[in-house]
Amino acid sequence: MTDEHWYEDETGPMVRPYTVTGGRTRPSDRHVIDLMSRVTVLDTGDGRPGVDHAAAALLDLARRGPRPVVELAADADLPLTVVRVLLGDLAEAGLLSIEEPYRPPDGAPAADPDLLREIVERLRDL
Repeated sequence: MTDEHWYEDETGPMVRPYTVTGGRTRPSDRHVIDLMSRVTVLDTGDGRPGVDHAAAALLDLARRGPRPVVELAADADLPLTVVRVLLGDLAEAGLLSIEEPYRPPDGAPAADPDLLREIVERLRDL
């Protein structure tokens, strides 16, 4: 992120999350924002449009390239709930797109069992 953070190591949160979102705890129902939803900034040519500080900081992070919501939340150092609300607002403003994560068709295996076993084994080695 930039030099501006929403949390201080010694004192904790500088701004309460409900203040950042205007008291909202959910994005609008128009967007499904999953942890693995992919966020892509749309080129509006506006540079840094008239959005508040938190949304502008999140938009700057998203400009680094298409990324999942969970990565943006980690880099923004904001609670996931706040990030979801802000991303919904930015999508409503036409500044970014949010793609639902890939879901296999009904009946298809979610992942290769051998690959999952290998991942578990490597995690245990760590």
